[in-house]
Amino acid sequence: MRKIPWWGVVSAVIAPFALIGGWTVAADLQPGHFDAISQSISSLAAYGVPDRWVMTTALFVVSACNLVTGLGLRPAALYGRALLAVGGVFGILVALNPQPIGGGSLRHEVAAGISCAAMTAWPLFARRPGPRAPAGLQPIVGLWATITISVIVVWYCVELISGAGMLGLAERVLTGAQTVWPLAVVFTAVFAGLRRYPVPERAAAAEHSSR
Repeated sequence: MRKIPWWGVVSAVIAPFALIGGWTVAADLQPGHFDAISQSISSLAAYGVPDRWVMTTALFVVSACNLVTGLGLRPAALYGRALLAVGGVFGILVALNPQPIGGGSLRHEVAAGISCAAMTAWPLFARRPGPRAPAGLQPIVGLWATITISVIVVWYCVELISGAGMLGLAERVLTGAQTVWPLAVVFTAVFAGLRRYPVPERAAAAEHSSR
């Protein structure tokens, strides 16, 4: 099982903090009251919104991190890594094509749709069969990760179509899950690598104690 380079680990760690920090700071900078339950993340980066650069930067950083993590997640199957990287690339396009206030943007919506689909499907295609595979890449785990995120996608779509008033919450749960899962997979892969390849000092101590 191939190891994850340090930059792949760093990118996975940065992404959730950039996402949550970005939408928190961007909301605090809005004049008046910003309702995170009903208002979307994209509205914080829309043309004409005060300090839109904060959320735009956060989206760019998160997407770039997903791209880098996809390149560095070497224990995962190739198709899964490719989908994670594609999700990052189209996420960057989302950041570069913001919506106008109160309106829509075809380029924004298409890029967001492709990015969401890739970020939802990648755990299913990244799985590795066999007992030596990290926990996050076990077939059943990847299947349930994709199913769970798909359920959240359905919730988001229902909110988007019905206008039930929790669009912002659904979007935050969805993007949060899609951003945290790569980090969870990376941690399980790193942990599996540490168990399989202990550092020389620990290996020597274990060998000495067994004599």
